[in-house]
Amino acid sequence: MNGENVFTLLETREPIGKLIVQQIEQAILENKYIAGSKLPSENELCEQFGVSRTSIREALGTLEAQGLIEIIKGKGMFVKNISAETVTSLMRKYLKLRADRSFVMDLVHARQIIEPAISYYAALNFNDADIERLTEDIENLKNCSGGYEELANLDTMFHLDLARASRDRIMPLLLHPIHELIPDIKSTIYATVDDAKGSAVIWHQKILDAVKSRDAEKAKKAMEEHLKIAEEHAEKMLEAEKLKEASNA
Repeated sequence: MNGENVFTLLETREPIGKLIVQQIEQAILENKYIAGSKLPSENELCEQFGVSRTSIREALGTLEAQGLIEIIKGKGMFVKNISAETVTSLMRKYLKLRADRSFVMDLVHARQIIEPAISYYAALNFNDADIERLTEDIENLKNCSGGYEELANLDTMFHLDLARASRDRIMPLLLHPIHELIPDIKSTIYATVDDAKGSAVIWHQKILDAVKSRDAEKAKKAMEEHLKIAEEHAEKMLEAEKLKEASNA
């Protein structure tokens, strides 16, 4: 792209940083700058946009935080390879900011919408490696003697591996940021609800059995039942947290 002005002079000064970010994002999305390519220097960007270096640095900082570019001191700014992590990172940050206790049920309900369909398509599209991973996930959860956080992480792994088994490239992207928050919530549920681990093991196995038999409807219904119980456990946890707060008040 040397010698060619990709970006246009800004006709408005408000908000400058946002406008710069939008133009650079668009250039990357249109493959004017592909992964690994170098962006113009700060001075060149100042000239193309007609703005100060402060505005350029603010915009570049935003793009770096979003995972779209990498700034290497002494070398310049480079476009990063867009991965699933890049796509989900901002959504995950948003969810973490909103993940107070009143937000817990929204997460449960989101899972109830997405995950039965994941189970359905996993039953249709899995391969042998998927079954091995899912079986191992259940065994690891069953035999776990660690703390509540470890239990929560093992529980979550089954659901993420099931999403991969669906062979739908969008499903893991939708589920990943949600499940980044689940261990924090699940660990509290495991600490509060006595039968949470046993219930998870039983229903994970029922889901896996349905998937292995390629019975998509049965796999879907098993996940619906599993997440109905998960909702009940979340309500118990929230009630226990409420009582605890009241007693400490």
